[in-house]
Amino acid sequence: MKIGAMTDLLLRQVAESRPGCEEGSPDDYDVIGPGGLIIGRIFKAITSPPGTPWMWTLAYGEDEDRSSTHGYEATRDAAMQAFARSWEENKDGPA
Repeated sequence: MKIGAMTDLLLRQVAESRPGCEEGSPDDYDVIGPGGLIIGRIFKAITSPPGTPWMWTLAYGEDEDRSSTHGYEATRDAAMQAFARSWEENKDGPA
């Protein structure tokens, strides 16, 4: 599943259980970037601010020099767009 027209990032549903999600949750996705590398995660968090259950986060090492490295959104689509904006803002490194 493509994240947005502004990027070549893909989502891949995660099969195993990971911290931050309910066990066996179908709402846990890796974000796959250029070269097939996992560059982040989008998931429905166990705890989150009211009305924003979907969390997005950049993978460790992909978060350097970025103003936004994670956040919460009301829908998965909104989380996908927020992730894409963060990724695109500095994907070529600092100016």
